[in-house]
Formats: sequence, C-alpha cells, structure tokens
Amino acid sequence: MDATSKPTCHIIRPNHAYDGKQGLSYFQGIAAETVGAKGICMHLLTIPPGVRAKAHLHEAHETAIYVLSGEAHTWYGDRLEHHVITHAGELFYIPAGVPHMPANLSSTPCTAVIARTDPHEQESVVLLPELDALVPA
Repeated sequence: MDATSKPTCHIIRPNHAYDGKQGLSYFQGIAAETVGAKGICMHLLTIPPGVRAKAHLHEAHETAIYVLSGEAHTWYGDRLEHHVITHAGELFYIPAGVPHMPANLSSTPCTAVIARTDPHEQESVVLLPELDALVPA
C-alpha cells in the first residue's frame, strides 16, 4: 500500500501464504504490508499434525488467538515451564515479551486466527533457539 494514499476499507482473501520466522506458514491477512494497518496484524494459521513452531516472543506486542478447529498445545514462560491446550472455540492471550512455543500434537490440523498489536507480519518476532530443546520434539 502506498504510504501517501488515503486509508480505506479492504477485504482480504487469505489465499497467499508466507513462511514465518517461527517455522510455520501463515495465510496473509490484515497487516501494514497488505492494507497499511497501523496497530494490528491478523492472519490465519494452520498447524499441520505433529508440527511445532520455534520458541519465540513478540517484544512489545500482545497476541490474541482464537482456535477455529483442532487444538494447540502451547508452552510458555521464561523457560517454557507452563503448558496449556487451547481447543476449538477457545481464545488464548499471550502478553508482550512472553516466550512461547505452539505445537499441534494431534492427528488433525489446527487452524486459528492470530491477532497481534504489531501491525507488521513478522517484525517483532524474536527467536529463542536456546529454549527449543526444553520441549521434547
């Protein structure tokens, strides 16, 4: 989007995917890159069965997740010491700066809507490779 153009409404059809730093593929959605968003990024994520992301955090941005189908396991905390399972129809909140690692341990895909207060698709992602081994593959 041209930075000098007047903001307007947009419909996004999430049919273009991109590979995130976290090791997952996201369907492009609402972001600074697609619609000129200033304070939010929202996209679709499908985690295939048996796949997990890399440990990471979003420095200064909150994350809200709504699971549409399936279930997602998430380890979170300074040493990924906490674990939660989010099922279809549930929402999950991750405060800014909290390390986390989502995974799909089931035999069916998990699809979720992800929203962050960072308008950029990947800008605030900080990988934490030193935490990856704390959760068994």
